[in-house]
Order: sequence, then C-alpha cells, then structure tokens
Amino acid sequence: MAVSKSTNTYNRQNWEDSDFPILCQTCLGDNPYIRMTKEKYGKECKICARPFTVFRWCPGSRMRFKKTEICQTCSKLKNVCQTCLLDLEYGLPIQVRDAALKIQDDLPRNEVNKEYYIQNLDSQMSKFDSTQPSNSALKSKGASDLLLRLARTAPYYKRNRPHVCSFWVKGECRRGEECPYRHEKPTDPDDPLADQNIKDRYYGVNDPVAEKLMRRAAAMPALPPPEDRTDVKAPTRRTK
Repeated sequence: MAVSKSTNTYNRQNWEDSDFPILCQTCLGDNPYIRMTKEKYGKECKICARPFTVFRWCPGSRMRFKKTEICQTCSKLKNVCQTCLLDLEYGLPIQVRDAALKIQDDLPRNEVNKEYYIQNLDSQMSKFDSTQPSNSALKSKGASDLLLRLARTAPYYKRNRPHVCSFWVKGECRRGEECPYRHEKPTDPDDPLADQNIKDRYYGVNDPVAEKLMRRAAAMPALPPPEDRTDVKAPTRRTK
C-alpha cells in the first residue's frame, strides 16, 4: 500500500528528508552556479512509493528543468542517479551493468515486502558510509571488460535538451526563437527507444537503451585468448 502524504500518516518517520540529491554529472549540468528548489516530502518515490524530498533545477542554458524521481534509499541500493537512473560510476543502464558483473536482482516486487525491505535497509545504512552503494554485490565486484568498453567517460549534456515542441510539429507554434522547446522532427513512435519505463530501467528488465548497448557490445571486435597455451613462451630478458 502506497504511503500518501495527504491521506495517510502511517509510518511517517520513515519518510526521507535529505539536503542534497544524488546525481550524475550529466543531470547536474555544466553550470557551476546552479540553483535548486527543495520540496520536503514533495512526491512519492516511483519505486518504493514513499514520500521523499524532491529537488528541481535547470542544468544549463536552453535546457529543460529536471527533478529527482526516486528516493535516496533506492538510489543507493542500485548505485544510480536519482533522476536518470543510470549507474553513477559507468553511466550505463542497470541491465547492462548487472549483466556484465553477473549480479542477480533480489529486490522484492510485492508492495508490502518491498516496504519492509526498504525500512530494514534504511536502518542498516545509518551504520555504514553513506557515499557507498548499499548493495554488497556492487562493492565486491570489479569492472569487467564489457563495462570498460561501454562506459561513458564524459558527461552527455545533450540528454538535457528540451522536449520537441508539439505545436511546431503541427505548424502552429508562434513563439519562434523564444520557444523553450525544440523545433525538430520527432523520433519515430515505432522506435523502441521512444517507449521507456522508469521501473523497467530500475529493475533492469526490458530496457530498450540497455538492449541497444548490448547489441553494440556484441558487434565490437574482440580478441579471444588462444586455446592452446603450450606454445606461448615468456619473453626472455637480455643480459649484458
């Protein structure tokens, strides 16, 4: 059962109150003088349905306003950004990261079990370093070759662009250059990337972005190790 801010006060002591969001560099933007608005218990987390502190900001000039979508507990559990839900270390979808590191998702799907699991996790997190992921599997695993090849090493600010202007598509936009939305041709609605779900991305299932990256990784050239290692000799060192 979802805990609503306005209609239910049950278990309110477990609602999240934070001072700063957990964000990746892309979502944060390139503006060093960024200004944020903070709304305490502004919305329910889209994963655990608990009210949490919502932050809203503009990452840069001619960019759209962004806000946090999930609570910090769910973010630390998967080590992802609160807004885009991409891995904070590699900038990849959870489905790609878990497949590369062979991590099994054991997060409960049932609402009651999920609420109990998150509450126990909150009590454990207070005893450990809050800057580290709560999932023990993420702490013990090292980077694989697949992650190193697909990892995004630089921010991708193009992801913060405004949405396409629906009035311009219909030929009815009268704002011209002052329009805050993009005047571009929209993507094909039949494109799988046009249908993305935040819960599918978080749980690492049916993520079209992840599937695209996995196909790209499969097409990359690879150098397999030799099957017969008997002819491989260690290099000899010359002596004077």
